[in-house]
Amino acid sequence: MFLSSVLLCGSITPGFAQKKKIPIPTPAQLVWQDAELTAVFHYDLHVFDGKKYNQAYNRTTPIPDINIFNPEQYDTDQWIRSAKGMGAKIAIITATHETGFALYQSDVNPYCMKALKWKEGKGDIVRDFVNSCRKYGVKPGIYIGIRWNSFLGVYDFMMPKDGTKFQQNRQAFYNKMCEGMTEELMSRYGDLAIVWYDGGGHGPELGGADILPIVEKYQKNIIFYHNSQRADIRWGGSESGTVPYPCWGTYPFPYSHSKNQEVVLKNDFQLLKTGDPEGDYYMPAMSDAPLRGYNGRHEWFWEPDDEAHVFPLGDLMNMYEKSVGRNSTLILGLTPDDRGLIPSVDSLRLSEFGNTIKAKYGNPLKSISGEGDKYEMKFKSPVEVSCFVIQEDIRYGERIRSYVIEGKVNGQWTVLCEGSCIGHKRIEKLASPVRLSVVRLKIKDSLDKPLVKNFSMF
Repeated sequence: MFLSSVLLCGSITPGFAQKKKIPIPTPAQLVWQDAELTAVFHYDLHVFDGKKYNQAYNRTTPIPDINIFNPEQYDTDQWIRSAKGMGAKIAIITATHETGFALYQSDVNPYCMKALKWKEGKGDIVRDFVNSCRKYGVKPGIYIGIRWNSFLGVYDFMMPKDGTKFQQNRQAFYNKMCEGMTEELMSRYGDLAIVWYDGGGHGPELGGADILPIVEKYQKNIIFYHNSQRADIRWGGSESGTVPYPCWGTYPFPYSHSKNQEVVLKNDFQLLKTGDPEGDYYMPAMSDAPLRGYNGRHEWFWEPDDEAHVFPLGDLMNMYEKSVGRNSTLILGLTPDDRGLIPSVDSLRLSEFGNTIKAKYGNPLKSISGEGDKYEMKFKSPVEVSCFVIQEDIRYGERIRSYVIEGKVNGQWTVLCEGSCIGHKRIEKLASPVRLSVVRLKIKDSLDKPLVKNFSMF
């Protein structure tokens, strides 16, 4: 099993006596947090039925005609250009979702692209998607939905239970098929940044497929999310695209799916949302939301006449600052339409989002990095400051436990903001701009020598 390791530092700076072993991220977890922005593309048969998506219905009702699937202007390059427009460094494709239909050439699941008239049964969206990712310098990932399968009648990982040998045989067949799809998807498309089993993967101890050994055989440097045996990231507790503050990258036990449920479910997923600063496992939070989630809507799949529900730019920036700016990675759900394209309204908003992030956080007034408990930046004459970005060097774990940012206003030191968790990135926005001649970051408490990768002002 592949879990985050723990670093016990040899040298301890006076004044920062190490209090505990410090969990450190794996290389894959570092890539994940450095990405900051990820896109997940939802595509399935019901995109083409002209109806509003009904999750409960789609989980239990097979699609009558598989050949409604016919994206005549299909272009995965355009999908990835749209994701890259917002600054996404990782992109994930739903290889299978609740219908059970596989968006690739499967040899173990006959309910796949081989059965279509589209492209004479030779299409492979996963292949095209991965190729487009590599063409544009985006790391590919794959989402494998095995919890629901309306075509085969699977509900919550399981065939209908009736205690008969027939049911047992069907469950064994389904588990074997899920293992086979995992092997195909992990072995055919090169190195992947993440594999995402939505709702979990249900390990064999729960009667489900034995997927983890297959993933670990073919993908040595992948984010695995998730089953009862392993999880390298955690859900942030809502689909709002935000997490509360503080949001620590550490967690008290290896994973939560089907384990420790009383603790995990308590107080509206509070533990998932905040993590645990005393946790022994490195497991950072993700923040996910669909781009089409505005004004009462929450749509992961394209539907007709839904353009008004693309999030406004201000809402997206709020997500960014309350996810990436709170030590989490933001996953935004994108929705190719029945033509096979990301709609222009969506693509334009993504570009606006990416450009605004660059404009607001791309050119700091001044930056500093280093080791120790104090970091100071001076100016020849006062400058107007509205926000700060702080980053730890998380290769060595989350060490800092509290900090304060002070500025010299009219010759007097003034507390501008203070907090606890920094981790990969902390964005501190001031209530109103302040003119400053000197700024300093003071680390008040740390498990070991503070390692500040970046302290910037904007």
